[in-house]
Amino acid sequence: MRGLITLILLLTSFSALGATEFRFTYEKGEQFRILSRVDEEVYINGVFSHRADILNRISIEVVETKGDSGLIRARFLTSERTSGSQNVFEWAQEYESEFWRDSQGYYDIAPEYYMPVVRDVPVFPDKDLSPGDTWVAEGWEVHDFRVNFGITEAYRFPVQVGYEYLGKGELEGKIYDIILVRYAVFHQGFPVASSSGLHPIRIVGKSVQIIYWDHELGRPCFYKEEFDIIIELSSGDSVEYIGKAEAEVIESSRMNRLEIASEIQSAIEEKGVEDTQVNITEEGITLVLENIQFPPDSAWLPAVEKRKLEKIAQILKNYPGRDILIVGHTALAGTEEGRKTLSIERAKAVGEYLLSAGARKPEELIIQGVGATQPVSDNTTEEGKRQNRRVEITILEN
Repeated sequence: MRGLITLILLLTSFSALGATEFRFTYEKGEQFRILSRVDEEVYINGVFSHRADILNRISIEVVETKGDSGLIRARFLTSERTSGSQNVFEWAQEYESEFWRDSQGYYDIAPEYYMPVVRDVPVFPDKDLSPGDTWVAEGWEVHDFRVNFGITEAYRFPVQVGYEYLGKGELEGKIYDIILVRYAVFHQGFPVASSSGLHPIRIVGKSVQIIYWDHELGRPCFYKEEFDIIIELSSGDSVEYIGKAEAEVIESSRMNRLEIASEIQSAIEEKGVEDTQVNITEEGITLVLENIQFPPDSAWLPAVEKRKLEKIAQILKNYPGRDILIVGHTALAGTEEGRKTLSIERAKAVGEYLLSAGARKPEELIIQGVGATQPVSDNTTEEGKRQNRRVEITILEN
């Protein structure tokens, strides 16, 4: 926690006198995305297990407003790279969520949604605040324990959150209002339906956050967190997560998909990139690289494919500021597990090469392998297999 305490002390020099009103504001049609990075160490029964670098991309759209509240539709893409991995982040899970949030920060969300994990944080009292003011309010943590413990329902419990308005501080040349957020977790678990037979019997820990509040936009623009959470299980085992997190809001505007797709198609033809199609999809603009010439059962990129990807990288550089999703596909051969693994490794090889060519930064690229689950042609013919053996590179809308 020492780093956050130092930051708090530095902020005092920027504090300003006078009361300030804090309110979330919403405008129908506004869109932005949140890029969240988590660096954590995982311990099992007190013994170090692994380190994980987690990247979360959250696309936000305000689809409706009513009174002082906004109806928010959000898409959460989680990706991860663990100890020993290369540069690319691998797709983990995708969540959809929809909820109302009012001007004080309180959520109205259906119980079936797993995201966001932390809710009703921050919230503000119904009064103006001056530097040094403190307040306490109830927040919620909600966890998806389906994979780890076989718990099908969203696992939720309350936390008492303490706040302090620290005053004003500078971030990248702009002045923001700074809020300190702290809460301790102490939740006595309860029996739940679990296919694994495991369930948490106690969850303890703490979180300390610094939030940079943008009054002009009526929402946070950046935050930092340090956390330490321990989950004690019905088996007698414990899992501890110790780490740091930070997130920033990135304003986004819609792509002119028709115009950009046309430009990319022209560039592909001009550069002589073969076996490549350009499609407008729900996610954005997708470049379909058919018949990737990997050796059998290998993710090694031959020179001919590197030359193709170098041209693709030059095209992608013309459209910065958009995240890229690389999806590997295989034809119907071998086992399902083998196809999935091979498709991931091939998507990773393409992603690594595009990173080395400077097409994107690591946090702007995610890879996914889907094996032969999404064929576009008949796997009983050689031509069909050629079309199914592909890599798709999508410039994402958000």
